[in-house]
Amino acid sequence: MSLFKKCLHCFQKSRTPSRTESHFKGQPRLPKFAVPKRYDIHLTPDVAACKFVGSVSIDLDIVADTRFLVLNAAELSINPGSVSFSNLTSSKVFKASKVGMVEADEILVLDFAETLPKGMGVLAIGFNGILNDKMKGFYRSTYEHNGEKKNMAVTQFEPVYARQCFPCWDEAAFKAKFKMTLLDVPSELVALSNMPVIEEKLHGHLKTVYYQQSPVMSTYLVAAVIGLFDYIEAHTSDGINHCLLMTVQPCFLLSFTYLYLCTGIKVRVYCQVGKANQGKFALGVAVQTLGFYKDYLDIPYPLPKLDMVAIPDFAAGAMENYGLVTYRETALLYDDQHSAAANKQRVATVVAHELAHQWFGNLVTMEWWTDLWLNEGFATWMSYLAKDKLFPEWKIWTQFFDQESSEGLRLDGLAESHPIEVEVNHASEIDEIFDMISYKKGASIIRMLRDYLGGQNFQKSLATYIKRHELSNARTEDLRAALQEGCGVPVNKIMNSWTKQKGYPVVSVKMKKQTLEIEQSQFLYSGSRGDGHWIIPMTFCCGEYTSRKSFLLEKKSETHNIKDFLSDTNKSSDPAHSWIKLNVEQIGFFRVKYDEGLAAKLRYAIENKNLSVTDRLGILDDSFAICMARQMSLTSLLTFMDAYREELEHTVLSNLIKITDKVGRVVADARPELMNYIKQFFIGLFLYSAEKLGWDPKQGESHLDAMSRGDIFTALAMLGHKETLNEATSRFHAFLDNRNTPLLHPDIRKAAYVAVMQKVSSSNKAGYESLLRVYREADLSQEKTRVLGSLTSSPDQGIILEALNFALSSEVRSQDAVFGLAVSKEGREVAWKWLKDNWDRIWATYGNGHLLTRFVSSVVSPFASTEKVKEVKQFFANRTKPSMNRTLKQSIEQVRINAKWVQNIGKEKDLAETVKKLAIRKN
Repeated sequence: MSLFKKCLHCFQKSRTPSRTESHFKGQPRLPKFAVPKRYDIHLTPDVAACKFVGSVSIDLDIVADTRFLVLNAAELSINPGSVSFSNLTSSKVFKASKVGMVEADEILVLDFAETLPKGMGVLAIGFNGILNDKMKGFYRSTYEHNGEKKNMAVTQFEPVYARQCFPCWDEAAFKAKFKMTLLDVPSELVALSNMPVIEEKLHGHLKTVYYQQSPVMSTYLVAAVIGLFDYIEAHTSDGINHCLLMTVQPCFLLSFTYLYLCTGIKVRVYCQVGKANQGKFALGVAVQTLGFYKDYLDIPYPLPKLDMVAIPDFAAGAMENYGLVTYRETALLYDDQHSAAANKQRVATVVAHELAHQWFGNLVTMEWWTDLWLNEGFATWMSYLAKDKLFPEWKIWTQFFDQESSEGLRLDGLAESHPIEVEVNHASEIDEIFDMISYKKGASIIRMLRDYLGGQNFQKSLATYIKRHELSNARTEDLRAALQEGCGVPVNKIMNSWTKQKGYPVVSVKMKKQTLEIEQSQFLYSGSRGDGHWIIPMTFCCGEYTSRKSFLLEKKSETHNIKDFLSDTNKSSDPAHSWIKLNVEQIGFFRVKYDEGLAAKLRYAIENKNLSVTDRLGILDDSFAICMARQMSLTSLLTFMDAYREELEHTVLSNLIKITDKVGRVVADARPELMNYIKQFFIGLFLYSAEKLGWDPKQGESHLDAMSRGDIFTALAMLGHKETLNEATSRFHAFLDNRNTPLLHPDIRKAAYVAVMQKVSSSNKAGYESLLRVYREADLSQEKTRVLGSLTSSPDQGIILEALNFALSSEVRSQDAVFGLAVSKEGREVAWKWLKDNWDRIWATYGNGHLLTRFVSSVVSPFASTEKVKEVKQFFANRTKPSMNRTLKQSIEQVRINAKWVQNIGKEKDLAETVKKLAIRKN
C-alpha cells in the first residue's frame, strides 16, 4: 500500500469515506480539519554555504477528529523526531508515528498513533533546506562588493513557494499571524522581514534578529531578505518627512535613534552599497502613493513600516510581501544620468502597483487563485489612478489603453484564452494564470465598470468591499455584492458576462438612413465566429465629443436613430463633423468594426486631428486586429495607417511602431518582393515625428516626447533608415570614448545599439564586441538589459546565434536572458534550433514557470507556417509541465493565425500597387 493510501486509510478511521473523498483524495485543496492561527518561525540561514536550518511552531485549531495532519512542504528535509503536537489544555505531547511526503502534490503527511484532541494545540516541526538558485522559495542572489562575489538570501513565496522554506498550510485562505526569528546572521548584514525588529542580540560576529508579530496574512506574503545594503529613508506626510542616506554598517544603530524623532509610516528603499541615490525617485513615489491610497480607500496602510528592496536576481518585476516589497533592480532604481524616461515610468508603475497590493491582496486576499484578478487587476488599475495623481502630465489613461487594454485584447482574442475567473485544479497550474488576462483584462474591466457606475459610487463601494473583508478573504461575488449595494444597478448580470466567460465582442456598426445598425459577436483572431454574448456599456459620439450617447447593448443586435445628432449643425454634410465613433475614449473592453463609409470619415477625422488621442489610438489598434483576423485586407489597413503620417502623440506612435513590426514580419513571409517598398512606407510614417523630436532633448519638452524619441529612432534603425543608422553609429562611438557624453542620452541608447547591430556580420563583429564591452562595464541593470535587447537585432544568423548563446552564459543573470530573445525576422529559425538544442539546460535553469513560458512564447509565436505547428507540437510532446501548457497552446494558435494571414495576404491583388504608391508618397 502506498504512503498516500496509508494516510487515507488512517483518515478513514476517524472520518467517513465520503468525507475523505471530498476533503483529501484527488482535490486541489488541503483538508480543513486543522486550521493554522499563528506561526513561530525560526530560520538559521548559512548564506555562504547556501543552506538553512529551521523550525516552526504552528498554533492549530483542530476542528474535527483526526489522527493525522496534512500540510504543504516541498524540497525540505523534515526531521521526523522533531515532529510533535501538544494540546494547550493538557500536558500531553503527541509524537508523529510516521512522517511522509506526497511529492507530486507537495504534501507533508503527519501520522499520529491516536486521535488528536479538538481545540487549540501546537504543531512543532524541524527541517532543513537549500538556498536554491531558481528565484523561488528561499533562494540565493549574488552581488559584488569590493570586487568580491557574495550571496544574499531572499524569499519569493508567491504563488505557492512558502512550502519550500517552512512546512505550512500554503493556501491563500489559510490566513494566520507570523512571528519571524532569524538566527546566526553575520552581524554586518541587514536582516529584514515583514515587521519591524524588536531586538537584535549580538554573539560574536553573529546576531539573532527578533521581529514583531504580523497581522493575519497568507503564507505567500511572508518574507525575509538577508544581505549587504545601503538604504534611503522617508516618512509619510502624517509625520516629519525627512530623508537620510546611510551605509549598512551603522544602520542598526542609527535607525533606532531616528525612530524616536519621526511619526508616520517609515518607508525605506534598500539597494546594493553605493546605489542608495538611485532609490530616491521610488521612495518619493512610495510616500505619496501610500497617502493617496489611504485617502481613496479610506483605510490607512496598516503596518508601521514599509521596506522596498532591490534584488539583483528576481524572476518577476516585483513582489508585494506585506511590509517588505521586493523588486528587480530595474523596477526600483532610477539613475538621473543613465536611466531613460521609460525607465522612470516603469519604476513609478511597479511601485504604485505593489503598494496597491497592500490593500488588494494583502489586507483583502482572494480566497483561491481562481480570483487572482481581485489582486492583480485591481493593483494594475489602482497604479494608474496613483500615477495620474502624481504625474498628470504623463497622460496616463491614454497610455492605459496602449499598455493594458490593447495587450489584454491581444491575448483574449485567442481561442486558448481563459475567463477572468479561471478554474485552478492544482497548485502546479497557478503559474500559468499570472498573465495578461488576470492583470490587463482584469484592470480594463474594472475601468469599464467604474465609468459605467460613476466614479464616486464606485469609490465608495470599493471602500465598503475593503472594510468588509479586511484581514480576510474574498471572492468575485463579494465584489459584485458591494458594487450592487453601493451603486443600485444590476451589476451581477453585467459583471458575469465579462468575468465568467473568456473572450470579448467585436461590435460591427453600419449606417443606413441616419440609423446605426449595431451587432455584437465574439472576436477571434482565427476568424471563427465565437458564441459569446456580453452586456456591453456602450458609448458613441457624432462629429464632436459633446454629442454623446450612452446605453447598455444587451442584445446581439440593435438599431439607434441618430437623426437628432446629425441635424444639430448639419453634420452629415461637413466632413470635419460627420464622423461617428463608438467606444468613446476606448473605455470598453471590445473592438469596433465600421462599414466602409464610416471608416472613410474616421480616416478623414484622423488626418485632420478631429479625434482625441485615445480614439485615434483605439481605431488603429482595432483595425490591425481586424486585419489579422482576415476581416479587413492588408491593403485597406496600410491605406488607413497612412492617415497617421503626421502623428506626434507618444501612445499612438508606440502602437503604430508595434503594428509596423508585425506587418513587416508577415509581409516578409507572404510577399517578400514588396519588403523594400513596405520599409520605405514605414519610414515615411515616422520621419515627420523624428524630425520634430530630433536626436537631443529639448528644454521643457514633455516626458512623453522623451519616450517617443527613443521609440521612433529605434524603429527607424530596425527599418534600415540610412541617415538614422549613420547618426546613431556616430553617437555610439562618441559614447564609447566617453560614457558621460551628452551625445547619447539614455532615451536614445537603445536606438544606437540597434543601429550598430544592423551593420554587424560574422565577418565584421566590431560593433557586437563594442556592445559586449558596454554590457560588461555597465553597473546599471537597465543598461545591461538595453544591450541584451539589442544584440539579437542583427540580420546576420551567425551573430544571432552568438548573441543567444551569450544570453545563456554565466555573464547574464538568468532573470535577464529572456531580453535576448527579441530576434530579427531573419533569426526565427536560428532561435528555434537554439531553443531545441538548449532545452534541457533551459528547463533546468528556469524552473520558474513564468520565465519558462516567456522563452517558449518569444521563440515560437513569430512563426507563420502550419508545418512549424507540427514541429513544435512534436518537440514539446514530452517536454512540458502544467505551468507552461496554456502558453504553449496559445503560441501554437498564434502560429496558425499567422499562417492563415500570410496565405490571405498572398492573394491580395491590389496590395503591390498600393504599397508602391504609399512608399513614394511624401508628407
